[in-house]
Amino acid sequence: MTVVVRTATGADARAIATVRIETWRVAYAGLIAQEVLDGLDLERETERRALHWDENHADPRTREFVAEVGGELAGWAAVGPSRDPDAGDTGEVYALYALPRHWSTGVGHALMVASERFLIRSGFHSAHLWYLEGNERAASFYERHGWIEDGAAKVDDRIVGGRQAHALHERRRVRDLGDR
Repeated sequence: MTVVVRTATGADARAIATVRIETWRVAYAGLIAQEVLDGLDLERETERRALHWDENHADPRTREFVAEVGGELAGWAAVGPSRDPDAGDTGEVYALYALPRHWSTGVGHALMVASERFLIRSGFHSAHLWYLEGNERAASFYERHGWIEDGAAKVDDRIVGGRQAHALHERRRVRDLGDR
């Protein structure tokens, strides 16, 4: 199986929304309230992504990638400058998802490699990411790729899918990009 990773465009908004929603519904079952997962709406998510595409990519150090297998979208990642006020000039992996049918096939690995390389080319020497507490599949994946917990945690109570999320408890992992 060959995984092809390319830079996403605004035309990928619906496919990215599909990856995000399908993955959340499987990966976060039991970790996020079911009514939040059930409330994720493909049309609303696609419209939001398309509407804000240009503004979300105004910084040239921000990039989204899609992974394809056999011409079919299999995963998505988004990276850029850190959004954390305490992180200084570091990069951040905002999102990295593979469709459940593509778990453990190399899709996530290919997206992580592309993401790290882009962050390095963008001048970042280190980066971090946040993952949902209890998501052991993700924790194990990030651990295998050299991302280690730094002890930071946060509670995210943002709006998800048009609904107030039920306190998403997240943990931070960091990576020195100089050893890549």
